[in-house]
Amino acid sequence: MPYRDKEITKIYYPIGEVAEIFGVNTSLIRFWEKEFDIIKPKKNKKGNRLFTREDVENFRRIFDLVKKQGYTLEGARHKLRETVADLPENDQIYRKLVQIRGKLTDLLDEL
Repeated sequence: MPYRDKEITKIYYPIGEVAEIFGVNTSLIRFWEKEFDIIKPKKNKKGNRLFTREDVENFRRIFDLVKKQGYTLEGARHKLRETVADLPENDQIYRKLVQIRGKLTDLLDEL
C-alpha cells in the first residue's frame, strides 16, 4: 500500500483527500477514526469530516504502525500510548529524513 510523503499545507482536508494521500479507501479512514482516540475531525454543517494537519500526521503514525510495521490495532493503540512523549521528537527526525531523501533523489536525477 503506497504512502506518498506529501507536504501537508492545508488547514483542513476532506476525507477523500486523506484517503488519497495514504492510498486507502475512505471507509478505512472512518474506521480508524472510531478505533483511535487521537483522531478527532471537525464536522461541517453537512456532517462532512474535515481533518486537521495533526489528524493527518496521526493517520501517518497509525498507517506506519499498522500497514508497514504489521501491528494489530490493539498493538498500535498501545504503542501510540506508550510513545506519546517521544512522538514530537520522532516526528522531527522523520521529517528531516524525508527532506534528506528528497534532496538525494534530486541529486541522483541530476546525475
